[in-house]
Amino acid sequence: MKIAIVGVSGAVGQEFLKVLSERHFPIDDMILFGSSRSAGRVYSFCGKEYTVKELRHNDDFKGIDIAFVSAGAGTSREYAETITKFGTVMIDNSSAFRMDNDVPLVVPEVNPGDALTRPRGIIANPNCTTIQMVVALNAIEKISHIRRVHVSTYQAASGAGATAMKELTEQYAQIVRGEQPVVEKFFYQLAYNLIPQVDVFTENGYTKEEMKMYNETRKIMHSDIQVSATCVRVPVLRAHSESIWIETEQPVSVEQARKAFQEGDGLVLQDNPAEKSYPMPLFLSGKDPVYVGRIRKDLSNPNGLAFWLVGDQIKKGAALNAVQIAEYLVRQA
Repeated sequence: MKIAIVGVSGAVGQEFLKVLSERHFPIDDMILFGSSRSAGRVYSFCGKEYTVKELRHNDDFKGIDIAFVSAGAGTSREYAETITKFGTVMIDNSSAFRMDNDVPLVVPEVNPGDALTRPRGIIANPNCTTIQMVVALNAIEKISHIRRVHVSTYQAASGAGATAMKELTEQYAQIVRGEQPVVEKFFYQLAYNLIPQVDVFTENGYTKEEMKMYNETRKIMHSDIQVSATCVRVPVLRAHSESIWIETEQPVSVEQARKAFQEGDGLVLQDNPAEKSYPMPLFLSGKDPVYVGRIRKDLSNPNGLAFWLVGDQIKKGAALNAVQIAEYLVRQA
């Protein structure tokens, strides 16, 4: 098995290295790619050192089985043909191809079989907030079809990359020193603040991030489910949180939901209000599963259910999901 990582110097690229090592992914050889700025950097992996090559339009991907790509939508679009022309499977972490009809959008706990039909050689990794939500929704969908979802997300700085995480920590330090905090990655200062905008606004008043949750959920779940989202950036370094309300066709009790989450693939139930036990990003950064708690019946709708979940955006929301897709492909080979 020969693999490539494109965009290895970024936060998700670095997480690919960690996840591949942690999960003992079968690798005989690996090539790392980056921009001209990253070319020449050396990274260690499982006792060996690898030098980053500059991504170019050439034959470097000949013989590579799987390429994990996390270098932005523009780069993915530009280099997709270069990456796939010799038969490499491109698992793309950007938004470039997610809604293309001939590109599967895959969360292995929900729709792994979709990864087997990839006419362009590309499999898209969904948006981070969508990934952790559909892992939880899938558990309830097995009990009763979900008609609609209202979700508010509380998204960590990690969703905007390593430089955004650095900016948040530096803003706190600048404020402590009495300095004016520097704002570059976000629309406003994030330290001591909430920003009710993730990505740019569309004509309907929702942001692109919010519309991703609507469109991607329907594609992944092969469902007519309706999703209305509000996405908020919060001053947390890593791990996204979501407050979710769902309406099902048939009533689902708290006990049924708790059992479904407890048995659901990729989920951990953390729901003991009496002991103040519920998921929090502070304690769940770096964890693989999606954690679910605060499960309760909606007071205004007999078919309504509310719950809270937390998942690591860089891990399950990006690198881990992509590696799980690759593991599925290896098992099916």
